[in-house]
Amino acid sequence: MAYLDHIHACNNANLSRYARFRIGDLPVGAFRSEFASALTALGNSFIRDENGEYGFGPHIKTVDARNQTLIEATEALCQQGVIKHLHGEKFDIRNRLSDDPLCQLDRFAMPYFGCRSWGVHMNGFVRKADGIHMWIAKRALDKPTYPGMLDNMVAGGQPTGLGFRENMIKECAEEAGIPASLAENVVAIGTVSYLYETDEGLKPDVMVNFDLVLPEDFVPHCADGEVAQFDLLPIAEVAEIVRNGFDFKFNCALVVIDFLIRHGYLTADNEPSYCELVTGLHRSLEP
Repeated sequence: MAYLDHIHACNNANLSRYARFRIGDLPVGAFRSEFASALTALGNSFIRDENGEYGFGPHIKTVDARNQTLIEATEALCQQGVIKHLHGEKFDIRNRLSDDPLCQLDRFAMPYFGCRSWGVHMNGFVRKADGIHMWIAKRALDKPTYPGMLDNMVAGGQPTGLGFRENMIKECAEEAGIPASLAENVVAIGTVSYLYETDEGLKPDVMVNFDLVLPEDFVPHCADGEVAQFDLLPIAEVAEIVRNGFDFKFNCALVVIDFLIRHGYLTADNEPSYCELVTGLHRSLEP
């Protein structure tokens, strides 16, 4: 196995299975044919155009109208079993980060519509005399997604109404008991993107990432029940876990690889796939 296998695993989407979903002239997602059939069967709120692409019906013109239509559609499809379940937290739908939100959609419905989600991830680490040690979270066994897998110290989806840094500081307190006096030292260090396909649909997602150097005497605690335990591991051990298997949740491994590159653990001299890793962490997300 190699680090590059994680890049390939996170970019497994077969786009030939999807038809584009637009709002006006803006591409915002992509449907599988079976989901498109179930959606258009609900009525005239969603239509297929002459190019085989999908969008809202022409009578649905405002953000509020789109939001109400999506609420009604997702609840109906959930009752039919087309959508497995809903979360209750809303994510913004937009073509680019700089765009105003076009509408909001339930977090768990995003992949069915193939809409881009943003999230925040944080590498929490300690600088010791013998080098960097990274805090690694193990997801709770009762989590509905990826139970028991390894995770970044803190991570979460980006809900409607919060800034990325604001959300990161909030997640620090909720997931790891990191007080604001420490969490305010988070450093924004870039993004990682990927085009991933799940049983539900398409995830053309972006992770907005942060680093946080923590004092040696700080010990995180599982504040919200979503983490079973935290372990402080030498960076070489973390690197071997990523290189040798899929113990990490699929996208969290990419955040670790990005950290290894930025902190000089993986270089052009010691990693044959260095160039492919650097470019592979920033996948074009146009479906």
